Amino acid sequence: MTPLLLAVHPLATTNAVLNAISTVLLIVGWIAIRRGNWRAHRAAMVAAFLVSAVFLVCYLAYHWIVGHVPFTGQGAVRGVYFTILLTHVVLAAVVPVLALRMFFLAFRGRLDAHKRLGRITLPIWLYVSVTGVIIYLMLYHLYPNAPATAGALSEVAAGETPR
Repeated sequence: MTPLLLAVHPLATTNAVLNAISTVLLIVGWIAIRRGNWRAHRAAMVAAFLVSAVFLVCYLAYHWIVGHVPFTGQGAVRGVYFTILLTHVVLAAVVPVLALRMFFLAFRGRLDAHKRLGRITLPIWLYVSVTGVIIYLMLYHLYPNAPATAGALSEVAAGETPR
């Protein structure tokens, strides 16, 4: 029996793990700044940004290799999945812009503006990281595609309709 995480393409699992690590780093960074430890905050936030950048590379590589993976859930869960997916994708496009702006403001010493923008950026970035894991779980573990059997693959290759 294949372990649950290894039954899925390794890059898909890697992406979920990177999203989870990013979530933890964001929370650590938030706790650190709430405690006044700006050095730990800076380290956690830079690490979260780097992990998110690695995620982006792995995500693009995965979809280049594998392509589109359809969601197979039916009924009300489809609406839930696609609502999560849509909000995730839209906000994921915004996170790099917000994060880079946060770094720019911190680097320039504009800490009041950095703090104001952080109140918007952190919840969005956390949402994107957490929903990335939720999407992974829904797509690959709760409602996985039926694995193709060797017989079905050979029938398709021969031009027959699989049974």
